[in-house]
Amino acid sequence: MTSNIDDIENEPEALRAEAAPAQPDPVEKLQAENSDLKDRVLRTLAEMENLRKRTEKEVHDSRAYAVTSFARDIVSVADNLERALASVPADAQDGSLKSLAEGVEMTGRQLSSVLSKHGITRIEPKTGDRFDPNLHEAIFEVPDPSQPANSVVHLVQAGFSLSGRLLRPAQVGVSKGGAKMSVADTLPSDSEPSSGNQA
Repeated sequence: MTSNIDDIENEPEALRAEAAPAQPDPVEKLQAENSDLKDRVLRTLAEMENLRKRTEKEVHDSRAYAVTSFARDIVSVADNLERALASVPADAQDGSLKSLAEGVEMTGRQLSSVLSKHGITRIEPKTGDRFDPNLHEAIFEVPDPSQPANSVVHLVQAGFSLSGRLLRPAQVGVSKGGAKMSVADTLPSDSEPSSGNQA
């Protein structure tokens, strides 16, 4: 009998325990909040790091390429100095004409040095180099079976790049009708592209 009475007396406590919602453990609640806050902080730090890297790249690019239009204009001056030198007859022995040619040549060398110093590189493909549409502009085609098809046969005007970005493509004449280039012919012979000569 006493066991039934004890069961009856304990029954309301058991019902109350079942009826009352289970209280979350405060430590677990704090750990969950802590984990959530850590996740938010890590995401914010990652976003800030990405923003910093993007900003650094934009600043670098704006510094490196801010002078692009000026550089395009100044390479035309280099072209004109070369044309001036080419127009002087090779057999000119006259003192004043010879002095003028030497002065123009020295100015051209100094300009080339300044262009190189500021990251402006001359693109001057040689005869037989493979035509690269990313660096060259084909002005005309020459039927030449002795040269592989799509190889440079004549340089009309040198091109220029600024810190690896094309300023002006090299204007070239390309061969047509010859044999197709093999895979070995399309690979550069050294680590640098054959058309990336310094100004």
